[in-house]
Amino acid sequence: MGRWKAVLTLTLTTFVVSIVFNLGSNSVLAIMPVTASLVLLLFIILIGVVFDILGVAATAGEEAPFHAMASNRVRGARHAILLVRHADGVSTFCNDLVGDVVGTLSGALGVAILLQLRGASPRLQETVANTLMVALIAAVTVGGKALGKGVAISKSTTILLVAGRILYSLEKIGVRLPGLTVKSKKR
Repeated sequence: MGRWKAVLTLTLTTFVVSIVFNLGSNSVLAIMPVTASLVLLLFIILIGVVFDILGVAATAGEEAPFHAMASNRVRGARHAILLVRHADGVSTFCNDLVGDVVGTLSGALGVAILLQLRGASPRLQETVANTLMVALIAAVTVGGKALGKGVAISKSTTILLVAGRILYSLEKIGVRLPGLTVKSKKR
């Protein structure tokens, strides 16, 4: 029953995140010129690549270096340990939830950009434009992720420490993520 609850939670979270991202990007896209819309599209693809790198780094990472850092009170080391210990959940969130939402959203943004272009140039060949937009989005996404995977595997300790420091900073301002919050030690 616990697995079904986790799947349902993940499904509902994906639904809500998709709505928020789509509404936000469509609102911004409506007032942006085509060039800025393309920059927004590339930024959204970059978010997917960065989260893919984090998901792969979590699965490739090892705890040992972070235990040494944590004993020396390196900020973020304890959070990095949690990322490695919860690698399956981190990978699911980063690679599946964020990755799929970003992939879907980038496709929707591509269509919106094509509609902007059609308004500016009614003679634009629709089939050719659609094909080129899909190919561009796919190529940038797959190429970015392919490049990122090698970095994620070879530099997993550095990547996880940076992510751990971000989690540490978020925790300090009161943002706590389930399963990735470090419990303070009693002194």
